[in-house]
Amino acid sequence: MQTLKTRSDGDLAARFTALYTREHPRVCAYVHRRSGDRGAAEELTAEVFRTAWERMTDGQDVGTGWLFVTARNLLSNHHRSMARLSEIHRAVAETMGRAPASDRDDAVLDALDRLPAAHREVLLLSYWDGLSAAEAGAVLRCSTSAVWVRLHRARKAFRAVYDLPQEPV
Repeated sequence: MQTLKTRSDGDLAARFTALYTREHPRVCAYVHRRSGDRGAAEELTAEVFRTAWERMTDGQDVGTGWLFVTARNLLSNHHRSMARLSEIHRAVAETMGRAPASDRDDAVLDALDRLPAAHREVLLLSYWDGLSAAEAGAVLRCSTSAVWVRLHRARKAFRAVYDLPQEPV
């Protein structure tokens, strides 16, 4: 015999599943159009639906409008954090007396920004931080062999998105 709690949990799960199935593609497309990054869009959309689930388990109503407002707020937070990160990188470069970024530096940074987070992380650990495959594996919680595979895939993805700036003639 099903208890009232079990029945209401099942109803909640069914309502959430219906909402997710119906609205996930729309919310993800909305976030992707505004972020320009498929990986970030998927992560932010997952956060929208995680928050929606928590809200629904607390007995609050969640509709399409709420999902899009939440997505917009998360996008704003994402853009602010990216701007802060860029400012930190600029400040560190100035403090260390590094020469201003060239067009090639900007192209590399833009290409890194367009990569999925997993590819970007393994490249930065390897090239920026100078970690060995074993050290990067410890950070990423995977084997040395897995780091080499990830690094190979990340290099391939980087080459696909990197637009070499044209040298002035």
